[in-house]
Amino acid sequence: MMRNNGQRIVFLQLMALALLSLCLGFGDAASSLPKPVKLTRNFYKVHNTCDDAEQYIRHQVKLFWDNDKSITPKLLRLLYSDCFVTGCDASILLDGPKSEKYASQNRGLGGFVIIDKIKTVLEDRCPGVVTCADILNLAARDAVHLAGAPSYPVLTGRRDGFTSTAESVDLPSPSISWEAALAYFKSRGLDVLDMATLLGTHTMGRTHCSFIEDRLYNFNGTKKPDPTMDKTFLNEMRDICKPRSKRERDEIVYLNPESNSNYNFTESYYQRVLKNKAVLGVDQQLLYGPDTKEITQEFAKGFEDFRKSFALSMNRMGTINVLTGNQGEIRRNCQVINNKY
Repeated sequence: MMRNNGQRIVFLQLMALALLSLCLGFGDAASSLPKPVKLTRNFYKVHNTCDDAEQYIRHQVKLFWDNDKSITPKLLRLLYSDCFVTGCDASILLDGPKSEKYASQNRGLGGFVIIDKIKTVLEDRCPGVVTCADILNLAARDAVHLAGAPSYPVLTGRRDGFTSTAESVDLPSPSISWEAALAYFKSRGLDVLDMATLLGTHTMGRTHCSFIEDRLYNFNGTKKPDPTMDKTFLNEMRDICKPRSKRERDEIVYLNPESNSNYNFTESYYQRVLKNKAVLGVDQQLLYGPDTKEITQEFAKGFEDFRKSFALSMNRMGTINVLTGNQGEIRRNCQVINNKY
């Protein structure tokens, strides 16, 4: 018998993962889709259009990662910012003064150069075949695997979208409440376990002080710090993120000081949440959900549970509002739609 409700959720979904692996012939992970979509495994090999597409992507990601391990959180955030807005259609990659990539919520996004380089390589080898949306999903998978996550299968066959506007970006504040965060994830077809799992990507990466200043100095308009923060950790963050004017430099802090510049994919993020040492408010909120607290406790002591759940939730996120068949296009350049290239 499972010890509590949160662990039961983890157990049941991991059991579903195992059953799907057997049925679909996947290795360590499989995809449980929020809704039926026309994506397949090894799409480019099955359709004999670019047999080695995934190998080319993996090779390029490894070259970048060997030089700069921060590409892992950059690509994960880029994928999240794409999928959670209009869906996994590579709209985040489109240029333009009013495009998604320049929305205030996407300040600090990186990884664009990596995707553009991979696209250039694939256009040389298999012109007009591999979409930017698939490249982004596959590159994020390969980068996080290099950091310590499982190499899960990514279903492919997405098409690229035609539009990108800053007005469409509705990414939530890092200080969002647990209830609002769960409602946001559910609106994308995901569940409480997906939310608790995907927030675990904050085990690596960085953020600007401006995203946590409210927790440090004016929590909920009280002009006091977030009372849930560990006092020693609060002082450490205040040493980095000092009160400043809008003209002064907006410093950067690591989302997980345990990982810092090593960018390791570990369970230490959940251990820090349990100690009230989460950097972002949304992360600390995991302690206040009836299920998320138990899931956090489970992942903090069971790295394999986290790794397997991560593989499943990443696959689920990768199917949000995808375009397939004639619904989109295969961009020749990820930065512009074809009729403007």
